[in-house]
Amino acid sequence: MDTATYAAITDLCARLAGRVGDDLLETVRTHYACGEPYLAESALVLTLAYEGIGLTGAERALLAPTLDPDGLADLARVPHVERAPGPFYRFAPRGPADAPDPGPLSGVWAEVAPAHGGVVLYRAWREPLPGAPDAARWAHLLSVRADADPLAAQAGLCSTAHVRLRDTSPLEVLAEGVAVRPYQAALVAGAVVVWSAQAGPWRGAWRFP
Repeated sequence: MDTATYAAITDLCARLAGRVGDDLLETVRTHYACGEPYLAESALVLTLAYEGIGLTGAERALLAPTLDPDGLADLARVPHVERAPGPFYRFAPRGPADAPDPGPLSGVWAEVAPAHGGVVLYRAWREPLPGAPDAARWAHLLSVRADADPLAAQAGLCSTAHVRLRDTSPLEVLAEGVAVRPYQAALVAGAVVVWSAQAGPWRGAWRFP
């Protein structure tokens, strides 16, 4: 994947966060990271068309150049929207009393983040608003260096969470210096920092708020 296409796909996925299901978005990003763009595009475009999730003209322009004729035909079935809806979630630094303990997952991701160019790891409790595709749960965002590979980082951290904890919580990865889209901005605004590169290597002793 060339640099321009990579940037376009990464931006499109960031724009769709919170509008499509967590599982779909992780699948799409992982397929792209693994060099399987056809699988990524098929999963994304067919789901958008089937579920009636619209794309703006700008979003369609990010995706269309990567599609073959069959993909373009499927894209034509995806609804058009003039303006992307705002995030379908609100974010808070702490969850309710019955929320699952986020410490184990935050710890695993803090441990492996440096290997992927991690800079800061944020965590927030994500509460759905009307129209949200997923239920309430913890959400994380990892900022990475500008020269890091955000798709590979997202795939690597999520794979580690699956293997170690059987956890499928959502993760956003944002490279420094790129435009911050509404979902990621809302997440960070409502989050706490649970790890940063300035704190040094992970030593298994972090106390999570």
